[in-house]
Amino acid sequence: MDLSAGIAFFFGQLNKLLFSLGSHFSLTSLAAAFVIAALFFVYERRKRGRRVRLRTILRGLFPRRIMMHRSNQADIFYLFFNVFMFSVMFGWAILSYQFISNGIIAGLVTLFGPVTPSTLSPYITRAIITVMLFLAYELGYWFNHWLSHKVPLLWEFHKVHHTAEVLTPLTNFRVHPVYTWIFTNILAFSAAVANGFGHYLFGDAAYQYAFADTNIILVLFIHAYVHLQHSHMWIAFTGVLGRIFVSPAHHQVHHSADPKHFNKNFGSCLALWDWIFGTLYIPSKEREPLTFGFADHPNAHTVKGELVEPLVNAAAHLKPLLPGRDKKFAPITERKRA
Repeated sequence: MDLSAGIAFFFGQLNKLLFSLGSHFSLTSLAAAFVIAALFFVYERRKRGRRVRLRTILRGLFPRRIMMHRSNQADIFYLFFNVFMFSVMFGWAILSYQFISNGIIAGLVTLFGPVTPSTLSPYITRAIITVMLFLAYELGYWFNHWLSHKVPLLWEFHKVHHTAEVLTPLTNFRVHPVYTWIFTNILAFSAAVANGFGHYLFGDAAYQYAFADTNIILVLFIHAYVHLQHSHMWIAFTGVLGRIFVSPAHHQVHHSADPKHFNKNFGSCLALWDWIFGTLYIPSKEREPLTFGFADHPNAHTVKGELVEPLVNAAAHLKPLLPGRDKKFAPITERKRA
């Protein structure tokens, strides 16, 4: 049996995951997160007048209770499943980015007349497109995330992410394939709309500034602190910053079991859309006591509980829509947390 093609695919995916600057899990972004977390840890200890040693830093950043937790071990499985298997089985969006962009342009031409070339410098138009596409990504992310909490059928797939009982950068991969499929389609639509408007405004195809096809602004955020959003490092933005950016503490609050935190902080990098739509919770500077996960999910961290049961539960939400049945969704029940 010739395994060379499979081995080549495996290492190709591994190379894109770890060594591409545009990857959400690149070694450079992980290293940046480690440095920022270490500096913050040292600052906090020095502020309290405590000694700082390398061993102390490593124990503080990689506590055994988190590293050895069953939840973290399950996240390792999700990493391999979503990177090396899901990309083959479900890694596409039905909605065509280019098709929607062209449709938006055609609609604008019908409403407002032909496209006219821009007199702006190509550097300026490219910078504007870059910002437009980043904001479109953030809005698409927020909308998908909001829908996933508000629609019972979608919640069945998204709550897989919320079964994590400890948070590490690997938790970002703890997602059900159906959730990812919906997410990629919503992002394709939001980016295509922004691209269509940008093309009409500037009269030519203006490409964003990017690393390996990933928006450069998003890449900067990934290298700054996005990895720390799924971590135990309480780094909170308050005041004006807390209304604009999603700090690590913002997202840790989103995972909280406390009912006052439910359905808050849906953004990825920006808190802007949460602020606008009334779903923003600004964490306090001092660490808030948080617990994560579900109290009533005995099959958490298993293939049955995380990949199979969501399909069964989602099917139950669809039963009322079948002919001859009462056509209404079962009400969404907020999560009981551990």
